[in-house]
Amino acid sequence: MDVAEKRVTIAARMDRLPLSRMHRRLTVVLGIGTFFDLYDIFLASVLTAILTSAFRLDTVQQALLLSSGFIGMFIGASAMGIVSDYIGRRTMYMVDLLVYSVFSLAAAFAPDFLWLVLFRFLAGIGLGAEPPLTDIYMGEMIPRYARGKYTAWCYTVGFLGVPLAGFAGNLLVKVQFLSLPGWRWLLIIGALGAVIVWFLRRSLPESPRWYEIRHRFNEAEKTLSVLEEEIRREHGLDRLPEPVPVVVEEQKKATFVEIFSGQYTQRTVMLWIFQILQTVGYYGFGSLATLALKEKGIDVVQTLQYTGLIFLGYPLGSLASVPVIERFERKFVIIISAALIAIFGLVFGFATAAPIIVVSGFLVTAVSNLFSNAFHIYQAEIFPTRMRGTAVGIAYSLSRITTAVLPFIALPALKLYGPGTVFIGSALIMGLVCLDVGVLGPRSTGRALESIAH
Repeated sequence: MDVAEKRVTIAARMDRLPLSRMHRRLTVVLGIGTFFDLYDIFLASVLTAILTSAFRLDTVQQALLLSSGFIGMFIGASAMGIVSDYIGRRTMYMVDLLVYSVFSLAAAFAPDFLWLVLFRFLAGIGLGAEPPLTDIYMGEMIPRYARGKYTAWCYTVGFLGVPLAGFAGNLLVKVQFLSLPGWRWLLIIGALGAVIVWFLRRSLPESPRWYEIRHRFNEAEKTLSVLEEEIRREHGLDRLPEPVPVVVEEQKKATFVEIFSGQYTQRTVMLWIFQILQTVGYYGFGSLATLALKEKGIDVVQTLQYTGLIFLGYPLGSLASVPVIERFERKFVIIISAALIAIFGLVFGFATAAPIIVVSGFLVTAVSNLFSNAFHIYQAEIFPTRMRGTAVGIAYSLSRITTAVLPFIALPALKLYGPGTVFIGSALIMGLVCLDVGVLGPRSTGRALESIAH
C-alpha cells in the first residue's frame, strides 16, 4: 500500500474544532436514538417473562422469542454497516429507524406467537445497525480529544432505556388499556419513540469525513465550512486553530478485503473473537437475568421489580464512565471491567437472598457499561473512516448472531443446572475476552494511530 505525503484532511480540520452546541446536540440526538435501541434489546427478556405464562411457551419457544430480534439484528448490522460506507451515515440512520418503527408497531398487533416472532425479526433488521452506526458517526463527528467522553454521554442517555424496559414491564404486566394488553403497549412505546427520533435526525449533517473518503470533496467542504463558521461565531473567535497535517493511506482494495490486510488483519481477528465472546457476559446477562430470577423461585411481578432495580446499573454505570473513559487506555478498561463482570456475575448466579441478588445484579450492569462504553469507542478508533462501517458493522453483527444462538443453549442449561452453573460458564468466557483483547488488541488512547488520524 502506497503512503501519501502529509496533508490537511477533513478529519484533521474536524479534530481541531472547539466543542460546541452542535457536538452536544448531536450527542443528545444519537443518545435518544440509542435509548430506543437498548430499550428494545432488553425488552426481549421482559416480554419472554410475561408471555411465557400468557402463551404457555415451552423452552424452545422462549428461546425463539428471545433470539428472533437478534437474528434480524445480525442481518441489519452486517448489511447496513457495509452499505453505510457507500450511501452515507445519516442516510442509513434514517433507513434503519424507519424499518424498526414499522415492524415494531406491527409486532404490537401480532395476532399470534409466530407473527410476533416474525415481526420481531424484521424490526431487528432495522435496529441492528443502530449501535455500530452510532459508534461510527460519533467517531467521525466528535474531535479526537473528546471522543471518549462524548460517546460515554451518548450511551448514558441511551441506557436510560434499559431500566425503563424493566419498570414499564412491571407496570404494564397486568394492565389492559384500550382493549390491548400491557405487553403490546411495551412494543408500541418503542415504535412511536423511534418515529420521534427519526424526525429529530433529519437535521443532522452527513459526516464530512465520509464525503471526503467517497471523493465528494465539494460536499465535504460545504458541510464542514458551515460547521466551522457556526463554531467560530459561537466562541467569538476571529479564526479557528490551525489543523495538523496527517499521513493518509489511500484505499487500494474493496473495504472487506482491506480489513484483512496489513495491520488491520490482527485488529479484525481480535474484534471478531471479542464480539462473539463478549455477548455471553454482556447481552447474556441482560437477556437471562429476568429468567434466572424466575428459576430462583421468584414470581413474575417481583422478578420485574428486581429487574428494574438491577437495570438501573446500566445508565448509572455509563454515567460513572464519563470521567474515567479519557483517563485510561481503552484496552485496559475493557480487560478490567470484563473481569469484574465475571466476578459479580458469579455472585448473582449463586445468590439466594434478595439484597445480594439485587446488589450483585446492579454491580454487573454498572460495570457492564464501563466495559460497553470503552469497547464502543475502541472499535471505532482502530479502523480508518474508509473501512470503519464495514469493519465495525460486520464484527458487531457477530455479537447479534451469538445472542440469537445463546438462548437455545443457555435456557436449557438454566433449567437443567441452575443459574450458578450458567454464570460459571459466563465467567470463563469473559476470561477469554480479557485474553483476546490483552494479546491481540492495539492501544488507542492518546496514540497517534493512523486509524484515529483519519
